[in-house]
Amino acid sequence: MSIPQSGGGPIERHEQLAEYLSDGCKPKEDWRIGTEHEKFGYCKDTLKPLPYEGDRSIRVMLEGLRDGHGWSPVEEAGKLIGLEKDGANISLEPGGQLELSGAPLETIHETCDEVNVHLREVQDVADRIGAGFIGLGGAPIWTHEQMDLMPKGRYKLMNDYMTRVGTMGRVMMRRTCTVQVNLDFGSEADMVQKMRVAIALQSVATALFANSPFFEGRANGYKSQRSMVWRNLDAARTGTLPFVFEEGFGFERWVEYALDVPMYFVYRDGAYINALGMSFRDFLVGKLPALPGETPTLSDWADHLTTAFPEARMKKYIEMRGADGGPWRRLCALPAFWVGLMYDQEALDGAWDLVKGWGPAEHDALRTAASIDGLQAKVTGINMHDIAREAVALAELGLKNRARAGAGGLVPDETHFLNALKESVESGKVPADELLEDYHGKWGGDLSRIYADYSY
Repeated sequence: MSIPQSGGGPIERHEQLAEYLSDGCKPKEDWRIGTEHEKFGYCKDTLKPLPYEGDRSIRVMLEGLRDGHGWSPVEEAGKLIGLEKDGANISLEPGGQLELSGAPLETIHETCDEVNVHLREVQDVADRIGAGFIGLGGAPIWTHEQMDLMPKGRYKLMNDYMTRVGTMGRVMMRRTCTVQVNLDFGSEADMVQKMRVAIALQSVATALFANSPFFEGRANGYKSQRSMVWRNLDAARTGTLPFVFEEGFGFERWVEYALDVPMYFVYRDGAYINALGMSFRDFLVGKLPALPGETPTLSDWADHLTTAFPEARMKKYIEMRGADGGPWRRLCALPAFWVGLMYDQEALDGAWDLVKGWGPAEHDALRTAASIDGLQAKVTGINMHDIAREAVALAELGLKNRARAGAGGLVPDETHFLNALKESVESGKVPADELLEDYHGKWGGDLSRIYADYSY
């Protein structure tokens, strides 16, 4: 989850809220790729999650990365809660999931190099303390009580609030992981087309990357339980956002949506002030109960935008949020999928043609079916496997058209990063299918074997 935002002065005009978003518009040559991925850490001997404190802990992992690999510390209330280096950040999800928020990079070659270096650094520190890390969409065995809540003020507030809305908020916080990619837009019209394609095809990403078929030690009936968790989190800040497809959608309409998302907090002087359920509209006119008489800054607005969790989220860029965390290859496949679709106009137009006939009912039904059945999902005549095949083909077209070479020019484009997805389309199997085969087959129902077979 996001770190506190900075750099914004007082909000003196309502128009500044939309201007903050439109300031993200960039010429195509300045478009970048920002990949984020989360992973679970555990003690190799006990297979229990890493606590925050102790000889084998999240704190020791952060210290090892700081001291051995040149990362600078990020602290909150005297606690080490993150790291930063060269435009990238390492942060903590609420249950101790370790997240890399990568630097904005020009090509997927660079993105994948960044991922590989990061995972090698994590493995170096983890090996020295007897820890391991695994890429899954959901914690397969651990209970809520086994996972420490990380010492971040934002999480303490959210942990309490999640008991009041939905049913799965605290499961999301501690026991899910994702991989996502953040992409740019060139204009308001470009943003609108990309947001519509992103929302509509997020279910395809959920299906292709489904990797959370276990919960508390047994098969849970979902290929992506993580997606199910998000559907039962908090209706005021999640979902497929039908208004994105309505005439007139643009930056101002996103502002109106975000203003209706209940607040979590206000960040002041290194501390999180409880504003749970309060209104940013009230804040704009100095009537926020948590800070009576005070009006917000653009930094507050930026913070508030990070508390909406739809399937695709707009800030000064677009976040693709539908995929489960996963194995090494798929950490590079996710940006390849979306960059191919979004950063080439021919592919983007083709993707819109693929989905423009769908309405809100189809978007929601596909989201649900993808979480249960993966590529086998079928909704009112829409076959997920067929749609995924077409979407991956369009992504490959887009990457060919981009023609961004790697390996000193020896690799002509970025299409090979799609290989894992092409294999899934060919076989009809996604990571969850392979996990379930192992569970019912060679593991004989012993889910503890997942750590040896699927860790990084």
